[in-house]
Amino acid sequence: QVQLVESGGGLVQPGGSLRLSCAASGFTLDDGTIGWFRQAPGKEREGVSCISGRLYSTYYADSVKGRFTISRDNAKNTVYLQMNNLKPEDTAVYYCAAATGRTHFDKRDYRYWGQGTQVTVSS
Repeated sequence: QVQLVESGGGLVQPGGSLRLSCAASGFTLDDGTIGWFRQAPGKEREGVSCISGRLYSTYYADSVKGRFTISRDNAKNTVYLQMNNLKPEDTAVYYCAAATGRTHFDKRDYRYWGQGTQVTVSS
């Protein structure tokens, strides 16, 4: 059974940083894609970043390019999202999700989802 557990959210001031973690069990990171999505109140869930396959291919939404970095530790079966220079518009619940094979942000491809972690950027 696949389980994804996010952690690392919290309250941070604009310009600050947070690192989110997604601990996966029952899922082989090399064989699929782990994506980070976020959902702000009243908005649709949107893709933020993803990492795929043995080559660690990465992909980012335009809104986070240059500020967020996705990485992976296969030994810990964990994917990280380092978020720097956070802005109030980054405030959302952040979810990690797992897909078999390679994909970007099509939510229909992601079969497994975590429970989410709240990120609030405010002064």
